[in-house]
Amino acid sequence: MNTASLLDNITYQENGKPTVTVLLKTSSTKEVRIVMKTGQFMKEHTAPFPIIIELFDGSIDFGVNGKNQDLKKGDMIALDANVPHDLTCISNCIIRLSISVLDGVERIKSI
Repeated sequence: MNTASLLDNITYQENGKPTVTVLLKTSSTKEVRIVMKTGQFMKEHTAPFPIIIELFDGSIDFGVNGKNQDLKKGDMIALDANVPHDLTCISNCIIRLSISVLDGVERIKSI
């Protein structure tokens, strides 16, 4: 059994980059926490495998294929592999990202 907390050791970086941390790894997924300050963003990118995004706190402007929608605390969205998406933090946020165990966190950190 593995346990983790989305709220322990929260760090908002001042360098303009989100904080990306792997919280749990299972046989099929990696559960990743992304912490962003207001105004930080992740440019348009794709994921090589399906992903699930849950906004645990705050709000983001989430773009999918050029269409934007506001996501707020508690909202979730699932995307198939290779779907272009981007996000901008509207208010300090904590995001839970579920990715394939075959996907690398380095990819996320480089966005």
